[in-house]
Amino acid sequence: MSRVFNFSAGPAILPEEVLQRAREEITDWHGCGMSIMEVSHRGKEFTRVAEQAEADLRELMAIPDNYKVMFLQGGASGQFAMIPLNLMTAEQSADYIDTGAWSERAIAEAKLLGKAKVVGEGRSAVPRQHELALNADAAYLHYTPNETIGGLEFDYIPEAGDVPLVVDMSSNILSRPIDVSRFGLIYAGAQKNIGPAGLVVTIIREDLIGKARPGTPTMLDYKIHADNGSMYNTPPTYSWYLAGLVFDWLKQKGGVAAMAEINQRKAAKLYAAIDGSDFYSNPVAPINRSWMNVPFTLAKPELDGEFLKQADAAGLTSLKGHRSVGGMRASIYNAMPEAGVDALVSFMADFEQRYA
Repeated sequence: MSRVFNFSAGPAILPEEVLQRAREEITDWHGCGMSIMEVSHRGKEFTRVAEQAEADLRELMAIPDNYKVMFLQGGASGQFAMIPLNLMTAEQSADYIDTGAWSERAIAEAKLLGKAKVVGEGRSAVPRQHELALNADAAYLHYTPNETIGGLEFDYIPEAGDVPLVVDMSSNILSRPIDVSRFGLIYAGAQKNIGPAGLVVTIIREDLIGKARPGTPTMLDYKIHADNGSMYNTPPTYSWYLAGLVFDWLKQKGGVAAMAEINQRKAAKLYAAIDGSDFYSNPVAPINRSWMNVPFTLAKPELDGEFLKQADAAGLTSLKGHRSVGGMRASIYNAMPEAGVDALVSFMADFEQRYA
């Protein structure tokens, strides 16, 4: 069977070139006679993989020298607890902007460990800077720039003054250039734009390390991982290796600036198909529409099942919307080729012509 266009929100599509390279190397990595899955994480073979992956990510994102890059486990959800444990004392509070399901999860976890104040919220549009009720003494300001379920994306970076800005970039990291120096901590689950599930990348300014509250479990202390090069315990080596292949692929494609042009073009095509139709609709304010996750509904919801069935038969898979919102959702991360979006747009037009 030929490969389909996979619009899953995550685990998500990986670049075919990366999968082909991984297949070629899976039994014998660079002549060592073993798979990279089989070598010691402290041996020279994997050390080369780890160092190159970090170097490539630093180059792609122009990460300043005063930031540590860590390749950890536990996904972005694990970071929901690590962040307050490391950046907020039991007496402090932290500010959170609530724009959807993943913001809600981060807030709920923080509330188990201290005081989390919601300083702004929105679902069809993000709150504007002047609407944020920020606290000057907050331990940090946390927000989710792209909500995968609602398809809501910030069009600006919030200003927090001297308060560190903490951001969950799981679904839009590497989709366009960003100024890393504006953030205190960036974290991203891998299974969307970085690689396969099992890995989370954390980029943290060095002055924020070493402040874990007393009683923080060893595996949840950023300093432990920073001091041990993300290898305090055995890391998810194969996910790390594949992430490195994705970083190399991105460099070959021209880096994040080139990827931004492609991503913007893909999203524009899909939103144009939705907006140019009375049959499809998207609930998000145009300025806050996600480049990565495009939810849409049909004018006749009773046709949802038929749409999905026929799309799947046409090689357009994983388009069912999240169970909490229904409808459809097309996730068009970096690895989704423009041809995939073109095929979806064509299918949508044909389906509308037959069922409107």
